[in-house]
Amino acid sequence: MQIRISWPAGHLTATLDETPTSQAIGKVLPLVSTANTWGEEVYFDTGVDVPREPDAQQVVEPGTVAFWTDGDALALPYGPTPISRGDECRLASPCNLLGRIDGDPGVLATVRSGDPIRVELAAD
Repeated sequence: MQIRISWPAGHLTATLDETPTSQAIGKVLPLVSTANTWGEEVYFDTGVDVPREPDAQQVVEPGTVAFWTDGDALALPYGPTPISRGDECRLASPCNLLGRIDGDPGVLATVRSGDPIRVELAAD
């Protein structure tokens, strides 16, 4: 499944793997939320409540699309967070892994806390 995430200063697409969490996200699209930033991570509430999956991880590659089960939020890291060690992307707690951002995740640097953010299925 490919999704499009847009905010006032830009947009990106991401490819999601078939996981129980990505399927739950797919059922609520399109969704509109409010962006939050935490270091070089953008996250936002989805209203989706799912359990942590067995392969959840706390340290991920930049551009990973993750789901933070503690906050019912999509987490989009593109660089270090306040708890990172060095240049790693360390999430607040282990997150379900959903897929990858297509292209350069650094475009997320244009998201400001409080921006409206929209997630929808990408057009083919």
